[in-house]
Amino acid sequence: MQSTSTPPVAATAPPPADTVTAAAPRRRFAGLRSLGRAVVATWPSRIGLLLIVAYLAVVVTGPFVGGDPLAQGDDILVPPSPEHLFGTDQLGRDIFARTAAGARLSLVVALASVILGLAVALPLGMVAGYFARTWIDELIMRCLDVIMALPLFILGVVFLGLSRASGGTILGLPAPIEVQVVTVIAITTLPKFARVARAATMVEREEEYADSLRVIGVSRFRIIFGEISINVLPPVLVQAFLWMAVAIFAEAALSFLGLGVQAPDPTLGNLLHDARNYVLSGAWWYSVLPGLVLMIVIVGLNLVGDALTDRLSPQLRD
Repeated sequence: MQSTSTPPVAATAPPPADTVTAAAPRRRFAGLRSLGRAVVATWPSRIGLLLIVAYLAVVVTGPFVGGDPLAQGDDILVPPSPEHLFGTDQLGRDIFARTAAGARLSLVVALASVILGLAVALPLGMVAGYFARTWIDELIMRCLDVIMALPLFILGVVFLGLSRASGGTILGLPAPIEVQVVTVIAITTLPKFARVARAATMVEREEEYADSLRVIGVSRFRIIFGEISINVLPPVLVQAFLWMAVAIFAEAALSFLGLGVQAPDPTLGNLLHDARNYVLSGAWWYSVLPGLVLMIVIVGLNLVGDALTDRLSPQLRD
């Protein structure tokens, strides 16, 4: 009687790392693409987008329509006209040109502060989220809690005041006032961005693709910064979009208080600071029109940011 033996079954090798990394993250990468569709999905977001476009139109057309923002003229406190769309100030300078220059500076400062904040807070938040409830997470989040306990304007007054007392330096290095303002605003963004990145990373690390990467021996560095980071970006970018409005307002407020860019260089803040002396004299355009430009961009950014938030968190609409 012949004995039959079952042939050994070949062991299946684990899938290559490239196969795993190409499968799961792309399945969830749709979250990033959906943000673009959310911008035009509802009427509030469309209105917000139009307001942002109007703000950018002022920034772009200012040098061509208003001319030199520092040029003085004989037309003093002239109301809006075809020649001076926003009127003139007490020195005969074109307010539209000065508003456009200030809006451009506010936009650059806001973008720079948000990018700098993201560059620092995103890695910190992802590392804290991946090693959640360990000493690494505690160390990172407690340091960020200290920053969060400092209000933006208190930090601005202290930081910019000390910088001015030391001759306009940061850590002993000379820095323009614009760089100092960017640094102050960026520091205040760290806790918010890091907390959002931490929460998203804690969710992503429990997904199947993260488990698969760990099983096949992919390094933690690659898992965090090569794969999980793709799926953490959407909620963090939404917060960055919302913080743009805060950064623009903060730059204007610091300039209004005399802590930001100083005259004669125009900013939205020091324009409103100078206009306060003429509110009761009938020169309404001096304060109203630059203030309207500031309000337009803040409202527009918040409308679009709320739409993006709703897209990422449908339960908020219930």
